[in-house]
Amino acid sequence: MIEEMRLRDLGVIAEATLPFGPGFTAVTGETGAGKTMVVTGLGLLLGARADSGAVRAGAPQASVEGVWIVPEDGAVADRVREAGGDLEPIGGDRAELYLARTLSSEGRSRAAVGGRTAPAGVLADLAEHLVVVHGQSEQLRLKSAAAQRDALDRFGGDTIATALAAYREAYDTWRRIDAELTTLTTERDARAAEAEALRQTLEEIEQIAPEPGEDVALAERAERLANAEELRAAAALAREGLSSEEGAPDVSTLLAEARRALERAGDPSLTAIAEQLADLGYRAADLAVELSGFLADLDESGPQELAAVEERRAAVSSLVRAHGSLDAAIELLETGSARLAELDDDGDRIERLTVQREEARADLDARAAALTAARTEAAARLSTAVTEELRALAMPDASLTVSVAAGSESAHGRDDVAFLLAPHPGADPRPVAKGASGGELSRVMLAIEVVIAGTDPVPTFVFDEVDAGIGGAAAIEVGRRLAKLAESAQVIAVTHLAQVAAFANNHLNVVKASDGTVTTSSVRALEGAEREAEMARLLSGMADSDAALSHARELLSLSATA
Repeated sequence: MIEEMRLRDLGVIAEATLPFGPGFTAVTGETGAGKTMVVTGLGLLLGARADSGAVRAGAPQASVEGVWIVPEDGAVADRVREAGGDLEPIGGDRAELYLARTLSSEGRSRAAVGGRTAPAGVLADLAEHLVVVHGQSEQLRLKSAAAQRDALDRFGGDTIATALAAYREAYDTWRRIDAELTTLTTERDARAAEAEALRQTLEEIEQIAPEPGEDVALAERAERLANAEELRAAAALAREGLSSEEGAPDVSTLLAEARRALERAGDPSLTAIAEQLADLGYRAADLAVELSGFLADLDESGPQELAAVEERRAAVSSLVRAHGSLDAAIELLETGSARLAELDDDGDRIERLTVQREEARADLDARAAALTAARTEAAARLSTAVTEELRALAMPDASLTVSVAAGSESAHGRDDVAFLLAPHPGADPRPVAKGASGGELSRVMLAIEVVIAGTDPVPTFVFDEVDAGIGGAAAIEVGRRLAKLAESAQVIAVTHLAQVAAFANNHLNVVKASDGTVTTSSVRALEGAEREAEMARLLSGMADSDAALSHARELLSLSATA
């Protein structure tokens, strides 16, 4: 559950601390006092999209901090530690979790989880395990067919979740096989043409049989052969200078004479230099041998080799032009065979996939039927539970039917789910959006939300003025139902009705100061006479009205005995 939330520069709130706790907390206040910012702040802590318009005018940024009490181990703890955050153990296998969100007036947002900076997406992940928010926007959302199906699935719990997961696995398998088979059959001619073209291309590459880097080596060889005479003259001159075959003074001879002269001197320093001269002599001899080999290679080459090299270059160049590079042509030779085998196997694959698609369709049909059965069973239970809630919410003759009918196939199944309301016996059930007045719709939606919330494993439920449009005895029943839900979970309700707030065990009042802001001292827990005065204000608009105060005491007495 959420233990405390601190807001700073959010909307009209300059600074406020809201102490929550177990059970049912009601948040009340005058219009414009900032009650909605409580839900906005919670939304930011739970990864909602940040809107710079929520930053208080003149402030550089808004911030929201929250302290949750969570199990020391489990999904929440695992996700926090995965994000690099820490929990603060408080005993009894429980721990405190610190969450924070800042929002600049320029629209930049930062989040912190367990004392560590984290993406807002981590907050959204945690939200699934921490809080469910129900509000007037949720009522509007629940009018859509998709939202009604999701609500039923949530109510159905693990049974529907398991059936839906199995169905989606079969659906994905069938779609994959069907798409592959469709591609093969509709593109058969194109694939046959591709196979023929690929076969010819691979044959051309195989005939040339290129080697990696061969284009570069051939270019260098052709360059050498084309300039053979100039190269021969240069190499011969260099070799003659290093080691003359005609007895002329050369480098090897001069180095040997210099070495012998220094050795004869007998000086240690000169002897060391003589050794270096010996090394130079060996190196000169090696270079002379290399030059001789180069000249021998040139002598063996001739116009015939140059022609052969140019012919080979032309063949290799044709591959480079066709494939962009020689490496690409060689790679195609290595990988193209697999693609050609795949294309040549199209006929057999079509037969195999046809059989597989029929098997996948049969499996999909079975899993779709199991999903429909699970939804139908859950729909009956949901219908009964919501109808009972409606009786408790001063709609004793109304009944809700959750219809599960055959629909189009999708990743969500083959079912069309609809919430139908019959406001009185004998009336034809109609979609809730059309079969209820404004006040009735609020009670119907609240009944649905309370029933579904009772099946959620989430420890905290936030209701944002879901009591709009109702009053009197119906409002009292709304408060009674929220109090009942608070027996098994933490409930926070932003409300403008004394009949609802009366059932809270923790009453927070948000008061706007004379300068138009809400400060820390303006959010306080109400007890005794202060709570009676706020209840009187909610009832009549006058906190000091004797009649309203008497009514407020009566409501508080009623809730105490409920």
